[in-house]
Amino acid sequence: MQLSPELLGWLAFASVITFIGTIILIPILVVRIPVDYFMRKERGSLPWASRHPVVRVILLTGKNLFGFLFIGVGILLLALPGQGLVTIIIGILLVDFPGKFQLERWIISQKPALRSINWLRRRSNCPPLEIPEELE
Repeated sequence: MQLSPELLGWLAFASVITFIGTIILIPILVVRIPVDYFMRKERGSLPWASRHPVVRVILLTGKNLFGFLFIGVGILLLALPGQGLVTIIIGILLVDFPGKFQLERWIISQKPALRSINWLRRRSNCPPLEIPEELE
């Protein structure tokens, strides 16, 4: 299978945009995680849970579509130089699915992930994330 030069150009563009986006967005998002977020057994309600049902459906649908777009672009970027894995992870974190909070807790229980996140939080003068002893 041979990819057209135009498609390769678009994928390279997506790779650059994703790289720049992750450099900018990841520190912002990591700092916004509440310190005790992972101390809960279940995920809290979404910020727009109290909005009108139509607005809520539109927001959730948009967020999930955006997440699936990131997953798709990430899969394509695996074959090209770029941020394929990071893009896929961002997509997975955007998409809602059963067991997502447990997956997030498992990811944060990995020492390199927790160290990296807390390093970013320290650089922004934020306290480190608290995690339950069973995750350590």
